[in-house]
Amino acid sequence: MALPQQVPRLVVIFAAAIVALVAARSALVPATFGKFGHYRAAAVDSIAVRPVKFAGRQDCEECHDDVGSKRLAGNHRGVGCEVCHGPQAGHVAAPSEVTPPAPRDRSFCARCHAYNSSRPTGFPQIDPETHNSLKPCIACHDPHAPVPPVVPQECGACHGQIARVKALSHHVNLPCVTCHTVDEQHKVNPRAVRPTKPMERAFCGQCHDQAATRVKEAPRIDLATHYQRYLCWQCHYPHYPEVE
Repeated sequence: MALPQQVPRLVVIFAAAIVALVAARSALVPATFGKFGHYRAAAVDSIAVRPVKFAGRQDCEECHDDVGSKRLAGNHRGVGCEVCHGPQAGHVAAPSEVTPPAPRDRSFCARCHAYNSSRPTGFPQIDPETHNSLKPCIACHDPHAPVPPVVPQECGACHGQIARVKALSHHVNLPCVTCHTVDEQHKVNPRAVRPTKPMERAFCGQCHDQAATRVKEAPRIDLATHYQRYLCWQCHYPHYPEVE
């Protein structure tokens, strides 16, 4: 039985593709590729001959130990000097000839601190358009130890995503401290001192049980029979508690 005429054609096409792939690999893949695994071994030599641009914070602190100590004690202890001042190998080699730039533009700090919902909850974020818009950031914040001169009283200063969600919900006028007990130290050291969260159905029942009188216009349910096996926040997101 003769093969369909398409089969020989496909064989020829696949053979040509394999030959082209082998030829391309021979021509394009570097000779040292694979010597140390899935890498080009000669890349080490290529990188080694490039000029050194970064000095490293250890070299910075040899002369600026006072600033280094302040940085290590502040909220920017995890941020290297050259993140803000740029590569400084030249300054280390010739301090009097090369001066590091010091950012003064508000947009520089906003790269990290402008509100972005993808950033971790609790990370300090601001709206650059409304947050002291006429002042440079360094007018109020020491960049090496950027503790706010006045501790923010509004939770939205750090919890911007929650604040924006809550602003669209029926809980918009409900202060955060209605549901959370917040120690003053949480505003200074948020990761060490956590606010409390309600852990019982009865808490929501203060407003939403049929017998509750705390908020007259609040939606009501019979707490004793309404999905009694579940905690309220397993079905309702507290910051946006709408239901269909």
